[in-house]
Amino acid sequence: MSEAKWKRCEREVAKLLGGRRQPNTGRPLPDVLSSWWACEVKLRSRLPQWLLQGLSQAEAAARERGLEPLLVLVSPRGRGRLPLRLAILRLDTLVAIMGTSESGGDDHVRRRDVR
Repeated sequence: MSEAKWKRCEREVAKLLGGRRQPNTGRPLPDVLSSWWACEVKLRSRLPQWLLQGLSQAEAAARERGLEPLLVLVSPRGRGRLPLRLAILRLDTLVAIMGTSESGGDDHVRRRDVR
């Protein structure tokens, strides 16, 4: 029997981040644990078009200037609460910035102990 697509996706992300996939035990554990990240991986057949358009716009602007693209999503959270701010970039870009990979290199980031 072949491995489920979502498990394969989690393994690929773990490899890229120099971490390991956590088994699905029903407990609140991250899908991928590395020395730096507790990562949830969500596999979807399609992503929202507005999100893809925003990322595409960031990539076009970055390419013209020789910079890395970053999409920031902001949701106001009501009176007296700080807004929710999310940063979206391609995983390959994050891996390159961090200097981590399947080899576990850490040229740019001080690594933490994985527990």
